[in-house]
Amino acid sequence: MQLPALVLAAGLGTRLRPLSLLRAKAALPVAGSPLAARVIGWLATHGIRDVVLNLHHRPGTLTRAIGDGSDLGVRVRYSWENPVLGSAGGPRHALPLLDGSRILIVNGDTLTDLDLDAMLTAHERSGALVTMALIPNPRPDRYGGVVVDDDRVLGFSVRQPGARNHHFIGVQIAESSVFASLPDNQPAESVRELYPVLMRERPGSVRAFVSEASFDDIGTPRAYLATSLAVGAREGAGDVHAGARTTISPSAVVSRSIIWDDVMVEDGAELTECIVTDGIRVPATCKLVHNIVLHASAEMLGASGERRDNLLLAPF
Repeated sequence: MQLPALVLAAGLGTRLRPLSLLRAKAALPVAGSPLAARVIGWLATHGIRDVVLNLHHRPGTLTRAIGDGSDLGVRVRYSWENPVLGSAGGPRHALPLLDGSRILIVNGDTLTDLDLDAMLTAHERSGALVTMALIPNPRPDRYGGVVVDDDRVLGFSVRQPGARNHHFIGVQIAESSVFASLPDNQPAESVRELYPVLMRERPGSVRAFVSEASFDDIGTPRAYLATSLAVGAREGAGDVHAGARTTISPSAVVSRSIIWDDVMVEDGAELTECIVTDGIRVPATCKLVHNIVLHASAEMLGASGERRDNLLLAPF
């Protein structure tokens, strides 16, 4: 596939706090690999070699993890945003880095096995300005919906238990002209602002590519843990995902947990379904279930929880 790709990674990750206070959402490790690296690796399997990441929140955590993309077989460049420009303003600002009249846009916080080649074929056949990748909505009580008639997107709906609609999985193909008319460096949203105007002024210009593709989300700490464990299980990585320079003592009991970099889990500690952030020493006295473990200094960033010596424990 000869398309440039924009990976949207500038968001604040508000629902993922306190984890997103420390790293950009797309820099969080999923079964041992940064989420953005997994997204880029998936793009590379489809022949994409030119990738742009947009950055705003905790940008250094992403640039350190991804670099120039050479380790992933692609060229990575960065589009810097201040303020954060949103799902339409971000693509507009990145256009000078996205060579060509058509771009692939991928949310940096989800994983999927979508067939991109089939989606591009559908986009070209329909003559759409935008084609959105959809699946039958798995949780209409949790996810807003997309209203579709055949392959035409008619509108967007709010979360509603029992609703029958489709769910946007964060992948779209768009003609660059869709964003070119927007003013640069001004926040703008696609689903809430730009696409409704397109659908009204040019009916049929926004199309759906509906499939049964997989969809994994890391929107909240609980979803992040579940997704990382599910990915690890598929890859045979076990149920404890430890980062670089991390040591788990032989008598520590750790299960179904994510442990970031430079962590020491002492003899006798017990962790079940926990997320331990960078640089933590987990003492033997810790017996934790469903907790995020941070340095107490994370309070200065806005994190809250129970203080225990130099640790901050945030249940989730």
